[in-house]
Amino acid sequence: MNLKEVQDQIVEEFEVFEEWLDKYEYLIELGNSLEPIDIKYRTNEYLINGCQSKVWVNAEMTGENVVFFADSDAIITKGIVALLIRVLSNRKPDEIMNADLYFIDKIGLTQNLSPTRSNGLLAMVKQMKMYGMAYHAKLNK
Repeated sequence: MNLKEVQDQIVEEFEVFEEWLDKYEYLIELGNSLEPIDIKYRTNEYLINGCQSKVWVNAEMTGENVVFFADSDAIITKGIVALLIRVLSNRKPDEIMNADLYFIDKIGLTQNLSPTRSNGLLAMVKQMKMYGMAYHAKLNK
């Protein structure tokens, strides 16, 4: 699936829920399904600055695609990063760098997160796009 198809699928999944409490529960489910990050990446080097909770993100090149790994100590945040991984992982670096992550607004995340969680979301997106940029630069040396 391309970036748009994955985002549209997420929007459809969230449209099933009318109440934000149900959407939070779904985010928790998504977070619980996220593969735990290797303990060696649960260090300050991989910690996202700007998040209220602790979030660790790592990326590796597999062939021509960037694969993301992440974890968080907060259940909602873990669900949010699981969504970001679903959209951005296994993509080419330039796709990640230039991704318009419209699903975030369409599912109402921006409007329904506390200001500190919203800042954390932006920090996660920024870090994942930075990985995309770094791998893009590395491939185009």
